[in-house]
Amino acid sequence: MSKPKILQEGQNYTFRSYFELPYETEDILAELGYSFSRARMNLPFSQHTPQRLPELRQQIEDLLPLVTLSSETARREILVAPVLAEVTRFCKCQMRVEYPLQVNSQLKGNLDYLLRNTHTETGKTFLVIEAKNDDLSRGFTQLAVELIALATAEEQDILYGAVTVGDTWRFGLLEQQKLHITQDITLYRVPDDLDVLMQILIGIIE
Repeated sequence: MSKPKILQEGQNYTFRSYFELPYETEDILAELGYSFSRARMNLPFSQHTPQRLPELRQQIEDLLPLVTLSSETARREILVAPVLAEVTRFCKCQMRVEYPLQVNSQLKGNLDYLLRNTHTETGKTFLVIEAKNDDLSRGFTQLAVELIALATAEEQDILYGAVTVGDTWRFGLLEQQKLHITQDITLYRVPDDLDVLMQILIGIIE
């Protein structure tokens, strides 16, 4: 007996649609032609960090007791955007916010943050999305689908991405030749793991 299909022919799906689907990540990705696994990933790691990193950490720690982070806007402005802005400044890369992407009727929508390093021959690209409703699990499903769309549009073999709820980050890796996506089992916290997080983000985009 064949398994009922999750994605219906003739129906449009935005990236947000995948967050709302009540199915396991591996089942959704299988319908898009990708396998899925969870593992402790050996992420790129830079030995270089911004001189302003202590100030950024202090800024975040000073604001956390004063700001209610119950809204996505608050988490974005207090925790996510400052971190990515510092990575962008330090690496002198480009950052696109709410970047529109349409591959087909099943792969379309806006990418929350897209970082591009145009100074390297490979033109490294890194994708970050904010998980809705503090749900990292479904947020990762959405991230994985967006990585598939980005890899398809730009014909990239290796793509890194991260999903965040502001104070917690999780990384993922797409390998297009293998048609496989790996979810890192390690979580990184802000501000406690900010130094390590910053070294990983810079390592990926450098």
